[in-house]
Amino acid sequence: MILHVQKKANIAALQDFYRAYSLEEKDHYVLITPSAIKEVDESHKKFVIDSFPMESDIQLANRKYITSTRKIEFNEDLCIGGDTNNTLMITGPCSVESEEQIDTVAQFCVAQGIKVLRAGCYKPRTSPYTFQGLGHKGLILLAKMRDKYGLKIITEVKDATHVDDVIEFTDIIQIGAKAMYDHGILRACSKIQKPIVLKRGFGSTLQEFVQSAEFILSGGNNNVALCERGIRTYETKTRFTLDLCGVAYLKEHTNLPIILDPSHAMGYAYGVPDLTRACVAMGIDGLLIETHPNPKEAKSDASQQLNFEEFIALKKSLDKVASAVGRKIV
Repeated sequence: MILHVQKKANIAALQDFYRAYSLEEKDHYVLITPSAIKEVDESHKKFVIDSFPMESDIQLANRKYITSTRKIEFNEDLCIGGDTNNTLMITGPCSVESEEQIDTVAQFCVAQGIKVLRAGCYKPRTSPYTFQGLGHKGLILLAKMRDKYGLKIITEVKDATHVDDVIEFTDIIQIGAKAMYDHGILRACSKIQKPIVLKRGFGSTLQEFVQSAEFILSGGNNNVALCERGIRTYETKTRFTLDLCGVAYLKEHTNLPIILDPSHAMGYAYGVPDLTRACVAMGIDGLLIETHPNPKEAKSDASQQLNFEEFIALKKSLDKVASAVGRKIV
């Protein structure tokens, strides 16, 4: 249950009574109790402005609480959610590999009107013998691209050991699928106001996915977007299975912007354009597309990255799809 409580109430005592989180708004407190609690104690009703009983611990992200999609502002001219009808295009390579490589991609982003550059510095690989990323050096290179080209930077935090560095150097923090349950990361990201892109674990239910977002929201950071990137099924011909049924659920029942990552879901460049057009047709708030100057030479996820010509062709095809569902690619 979510309670809006008057400022004159003893919020510490109410927190203890309801085993609740507390957030402070301008003219009231927001108290978030376990969803099993459905009623306000009689002695506290005089302090309660409004109450929102919930059927599960999807609470702050629930459309029964906030009925419109939350707005995330990357700057005054770049927003998603709310009534913007924007679909944000984010692109870049799987990994920062060198200054020359990431500079080439940054120049390409500027030429294509892309405002957010993505690239990994800490790579949660499935094998210890593959490229693990440039780490802190990669963060420095990304920050250099931001300063040089005016791009917003998004990169992934792999675990809590470097979460503070990622928060310091980047504009948008991506919590990867393998880190969705890392409470050290979730708690750290809840204490800041930078936008967070939370990826769904490939073995996680929608309930578990959104409840991970609740850890961030309940700490005071409202700037959370959900990223569907494919789940593991019995199918072996694609890397994962992009759960567009799940996206329909998230749009209907949650108030968080939704970003889709067709590159990781498909795993093969040939299928990314068609899958991306399907994503845009869902009326979503953002896209993560992997692009590399020469995918065959990529040090990670080579098979799924588009080259520049493929990305240009894809981008040109998206405007009509977006327009058909009342969206604009930004």
